[in-house]
Amino acid sequence: MAPVIEAHSLSKKYRLGTSVHKFDRVTEFLSRGVRRQLRALGGQSRAVQSEQWIWGLDNINFEIQVGEVVGVIGANGAGKSTLLKILSRITDPTSGYVWLRGRASSLLEVGTGFHPDLTGRENIYLNGSILGMSKSEVDSKLEEIVAFSEIGGFLDTPVKRYSSGMFVRLAFAVAAHLDPEILIVDEVLAVGDMAFQRKCLGKMGEAGRAGRTVLFVSHNLPMLQNLCHRGIVLKQGKLVFDGRAQEAIDFYIHSVFGEGSTSGNQIIDLNRHRKRAPKFDVPRLQQLSLDNGEGGAVSGVFPYGSPMQVRIHCHLEQPVDHVDALVSFNSLLGDPIFVANSGFEPACVRDQLVGEHTFVCDIPCFSLVPGEYMVNVALVVGDKLIDCVEDSTRISVIPTDYYGTGRVPKYGSSVLAHRWSLDAGNSIPQPPGINTLEENKVTRS
Repeated sequence: MAPVIEAHSLSKKYRLGTSVHKFDRVTEFLSRGVRRQLRALGGQSRAVQSEQWIWGLDNINFEIQVGEVVGVIGANGAGKSTLLKILSRITDPTSGYVWLRGRASSLLEVGTGFHPDLTGRENIYLNGSILGMSKSEVDSKLEEIVAFSEIGGFLDTPVKRYSSGMFVRLAFAVAAHLDPEILIVDEVLAVGDMAFQRKCLGKMGEAGRAGRTVLFVSHNLPMLQNLCHRGIVLKQGKLVFDGRAQEAIDFYIHSVFGEGSTSGNQIIDLNRHRKRAPKFDVPRLQQLSLDNGEGGAVSGVFPYGSPMQVRIHCHLEQPVDHVDALVSFNSLLGDPIFVANSGFEPACVRDQLVGEHTFVCDIPCFSLVPGEYMVNVALVVGDKLIDCVEDSTRISVIPTDYYGTGRVPKYGSSVLAHRWSLDAGNSIPQPPGINTLEENKVTRS
């Protein structure tokens, strides 16, 4: 079967640094020409700004099959929106071409394809007409669109009076329900509230299962992880990765956080660390390494819910009794969020240590919420510090689809595994010894 979308040598070039007077009046065009000739006759010269060009897309090639749900990933300016605009026929490529085999519906920017002076109802019919649908076909979908968008009370109000959230609700409902074979969605869903985002995710997943093709751009990596089968990564206009969604996300994370890194894990030299307190003139702490347990962390970047292994290497010139290693993960304000102490582990208890030793701490599920954290390291005897390096390094915790819903926790300081269930019973359990109202009536009678 032929792919539903084909892109061959697709490129788009934009001009920078010069003004293009495309809509000037004829008189203005003529007057500029006359002034230019007069300056030339008078020997006057003017520095002309050289034209600068940038490739928004540079030789992009890919194919998408029927029923694939594909996420497009990349930093701002990577070319994601340019690609979707070309696929939606909003702009033309400079070179190359795209084949779309099927009716495409797109949701790229708030208000795209809507006339502000028309009502919500009129815009639904306008969009249906643009997609080539008859009035009877739109009639059959109208009730479903209105119910999904939840703007029934404003259906006959001009959309220019809608809030951005209402606009997105109606625009997505129209794009998703008018039977497109190809659904193209940009980052606009971020405008909607959490409940509506969840509905949209469900609708796009349903479209994929029904054999429709979905092309989806978002910076919400857990959402892409949950929704997409495949991922395309763009960087500075070039396609740099095309493969499974999880592999594409990993590639993108590595490209953002791993540039300049020279090793697979995060190794910190503690011997001459500038954050060691002056009172610890003997550097017993030598080295700290942080590993994600799956081939190394990328420059201190850890997806939450992933395993972590902390290795603290120390050198004790003199015998030390009952020494323990401690690692603390603190907020950037210095508040300790999680502290791991080898003294809690009976297998690590030793009467006396001397020479080279490495304390290893395995954390099966590193569950701090997304953010940046300082890592403090210490050696302790009882409650007394014998060496300490504060802010030895910093790690960035990034979101993943930990709960399998594409939704990222926003509150609290940690992510914990838990389960919910819904009791199907309709009655509210009564505490023992308390009668219901009806029972009280019977008793009084």
